[in-house]
Parts: sequence; structure tokens; C-alpha cells
Amino acid sequence: MTHHARLPYFGLFLCLGTAFGCGDDAPPPGPGSAGASQVGGTGGASTAGAGGSSTSGAGSGGTSPVGGTSGAGATTGGTTAGNGGVGGASGSAGAGGSAGAGGSAGAAGGSGSDRKFVGNITTGFNAALDTGGRVFSTHWDQVTPENAGKWGSVQSNASASFKWDTLDGIYDYAQKKGIIFKQHTFVWGSQQPSGTLTETHVKAWMKEFCARYPNTRLIDVVNEPPPHTTPSYANAIGGGTDGSWQWIVNSFKWAREACPNAILIINDYNNIEYGDQNQHFIDIVKTAKAAGAPIDAVGAQAHGLSGNISTATMKSLVTKLHTETGLPVYITEYDIDLADDNAQLGRYKEHFPFFLDTEWIHGVTIWGWVYGQTWVPASGLIKNGAPRPAMTWLMDELDRPAP
Repeated sequence: MTHHARLPYFGLFLCLGTAFGCGDDAPPPGPGSAGASQVGGTGGASTAGAGGSSTSGAGSGGTSPVGGTSGAGATTGGTTAGNGGVGGASGSAGAGGSAGAGGSAGAAGGSGSDRKFVGNITTGFNAALDTGGRVFSTHWDQVTPENAGKWGSVQSNASASFKWDTLDGIYDYAQKKGIIFKQHTFVWGSQQPSGTLTETHVKAWMKEFCARYPNTRLIDVVNEPPPHTTPSYANAIGGGTDGSWQWIVNSFKWAREACPNAILIINDYNNIEYGDQNQHFIDIVKTAKAAGAPIDAVGAQAHGLSGNISTATMKSLVTKLHTETGLPVYITEYDIDLADDNAQLGRYKEHFPFFLDTEWIHGVTIWGWVYGQTWVPASGLIKNGAPRPAMTWLMDELDRPAP
């Protein structure tokens, strides 16, 4: 068995899943049916942030041209080195911080090629992270709020105030543990505030979010574009559905203004399972990019890999996503809904070596890990308090402890 060295922790990613689901509240997608997905991306060369010296206070993070995000600077006193840009290709190592009185030297940053993560989502409607005596960050180096980061979870209607309590807890945990926080999602055709939403509302939502959570490393800016879902306010923010896709272009431009250091992702489902939906998604991305949308990466939810989709088909369509868009790929909502332990293990063994060994796949987010508290019923990796074989195998591959 080829082991993949423990992947370093460089930020925060998460998704929540049960009744609202990851597709996000639709049934699991079949051929031609709607489902949900998310994508992440990596980009150009990134430079790791310089570690702060013990006497200098906060160190500055490096920046990357496309896709790689600024590394977090060292904490005051220089005890923590600056992290490298997330997902940057062949980034240069960050300079180690110099030791001083009472401070330890900062560790040198690694190259951009080893910035891949394998993360998970929060558990249940209370958005739990550590659960059942298990520490989330021991097993996962990225977290995505499944529901807490959706606009409608933060703002119930167009005139309501923002409610950040749940997201605050998730973000603070990620910062404390040094794992990647990924936002899901800004603009979507579901779970949005009620009422009449305008450009002003969308811009305020993005601006307030990024001001509050500045170390967000990846953002699903647009989730499940048409025909899967269409925001009720698409025409109010540019229109162009099935044409110029101006509302998507504007969403990415406004997200870049609000969140200049985040990797911006367009996310969808069925785009690595079915050829026609794969091509439609690629066409949207290419049209939006040509119109100036700063899309850094594409996301594939991968909810449809439990059924009859062959591994060869998946590999071919993921590769096509990358080659035709020129963008890195994130597997954003991976789950294998098989109650048979050996069958689930078999899919993990087929899929994960490809995910981990492919340079332009920059991260994987699994959509839930506690059996009975996931969007689809049998995808959980911890059942009756014990790890299922797929969990044990995956932790061994990643050189992380099994629960």
C-alpha cells in the first residue's frame, strides 16, 4: 500500500449535512437530475508567508498570482511561522522566523505542491466539530460549514440583520486549530434570504462576511448554476442566464473585491459523472472567465460516485474539467452512500489514490463522517462509535490516527 504522508494543515474548510443536505437540500442526483456540488481551486505559484521573528510581532503572509492565497503571518512573538499560500503550484518556501528572547524560530514554509488537504464538514444542525469524544482537527485539516455559511442561515430576509453566532464558532475553531476554513456558499438558488434581493444586498453579504472572517481561504462563490438552481435575484445582479452569464461574472468580481485573498470557486454537481453536464459546466466557466470573472478554481461535489459511474468515467471527466478550463479542481462534497463496509472501502480505494496523486486536484472535502448524521444515509465513516474500514484505510493513507 502506498502511503500518502500526512498533509499539512494550512487553513480552514467545512460543510454541514443532514436534512438540508449537500446538494444541498435536494435528493441525491441521478442521470440528468439535480444534485449539489462544490469545487475548490489552486492556482499559480504561491510564496509561503515569512515566519515572524520573536521580537517583530506579526509576520506577513505571501501572496500568489492566481489561486494561491496569502499565507497567514506569524503570531505575535514569532512562535508560529507564516503559512504558505493555499494550493499554489511550486511555491517557494517561506523564510523561517528568527529566534529572539523568549521566542522560538519560525518554521520554513513548504512548497506549493504539498498544500493538498483532506477535510470534512460540521456534524448536525448544531454544527458540531469535536463530537463523540473525537477531535475534528485530529483527523481533518479543513472544514466547511454545510449550512451555517449559506446566506439564508445568516440572514433570514432582505431586511433582517446578520446572525453570525454559528459561523463564529466554526471559524474560531479553525483558527485555533490551524486548519483551513472554506465558505459555502455566497450565491445559490436555494437557502437564500426571503424578500427582494438586489445588488446592494449581495455586495453587503460578501463584504460583511469577509470583513468578519478575513482568513477564509476558499469560497464557493456560485453554487449549482443553471439548470440546477437559479437565484431568484439573478436578473437583479446582471442577468444573462444561458447567455453572457453576467450575474455569475458580477458575483465573482464582487467577491474578489470583498475577499481579495481567498480562492474563488464555482461549484456544481454531476460535472464529473455525466458528460453532457460536464460540458455545460465547462461552457459556463469559459464564458464567465472570458468576460472577466476572476474564477480561481472549479469544484466537483462528487455526490454521484456511489452508483454505477465508473472510476474511469470519473477520472476522464475530472481531467476534462481541468484541461478545458485551465483551472485546478477541488472535490468538494465527496460521500460514498454504501451501507456495506467492503463496498464503501472499495470505492475509497479506487478514488482517493487518484485524488491524492493528481497535482491539479488541490483538496478533498468529505461530506460528513458520523453515520446517521450525513446528507445521504449510509455515507458516514464512524458507525456505532467505531471507524468503518474506509475511515481506517483513509487515515492510514494520510498518516493520521484512526478514531
